[in-house]
Amino acid sequence: MRPVLIVHGGAWEIPAAAVLACREGCRRALEAGHRVLDAGGSALDAVEAAIVALEDDPVFDAGYGSHLNLRGRVQLDAILMEGATLNAGAVAAVERVRNPIRLARRVLESSPHVLLVAEGAEEFAREQGIALCEPDDLVTQSQRKAWLRCREVGHSSAAHFPSQQGTVGAVAIDSAGRIAAGTSTGGTCCKYPGRVGDSPLVGCGCYADDEAGGASSTGWGEGIMKIVMAKTAIEMLRAGHAPQEAADRSIRLLSDRVHATGGLILVDRQGRIGASFSTPNMAFAYRDAAGALVISP
Repeated sequence: MRPVLIVHGGAWEIPAAAVLACREGCRRALEAGHRVLDAGGSALDAVEAAIVALEDDPVFDAGYGSHLNLRGRVQLDAILMEGATLNAGAVAAVERVRNPIRLARRVLESSPHVLLVAEGAEEFAREQGIALCEPDDLVTQSQRKAWLRCREVGHSSAAHFPSQQGTVGAVAIDSAGRIAAGTSTGGTCCKYPGRVGDSPLVGCGCYADDEAGGASSTGWGEGIMKIVMAKTAIEMLRAGHAPQEAADRSIRLLSDRVHATGGLILVDRQGRIGASFSTPNMAFAYRDAAGALVISP
């Protein structure tokens, strides 16, 4: 089977000044994942590699450069899921892990639990040999400035423009037909400490099932959780809808039922791709059936 990978850098209002950086960030993440797939590696390894590249890129709201919460700290969420077993690993509200997707992988493979949060997740990271960083190591100057503006005038999207950024994710199917999906985020700007959105929740931030497909969500987490958007999209695939139709229908449901905006990427068990969003833009990239790069915006 031809391996397939699609990555996203979030659905949001991408300013013109950030378009090139988003495109390049998605391209580098796609290349990182495809190096794994093209060498015969697993979908799980490819998704992890792609998301690590996105977490390390400060243009996105994941890992280094994430939004700050009300206390001026970064709190990170991530999930990784494999479709063969439906096993998943997730972490939430971690402040000292540079690449939370790597920690989510350890939860998936080395813990009886699905979701670990805050200090407990960081303790598990230490036990697993994952080095912890200082909280300030995750903070960029632009995000600190945006947070200070909000402190002065009250929180608003305008205060963060053009420092707004998006959640990241990836979905892959490898040469053996195995599917994996993952999502990573710093959450919403100026969020209440301890707030957890859709990203680390099975069926909301992502879902993977070898019998149907894989999905990764982005957007307003409180709305995405209410319609369990990633699982909803996968069930549409299972019912026979094509990936693009399933993605479009899921985004319409998000708008119609809970009046929220967001985006979704999909890969079905045949390796067909879908991507849809209701925001002004969504950053995403994949290779088409001919191997040509497709990238947005």
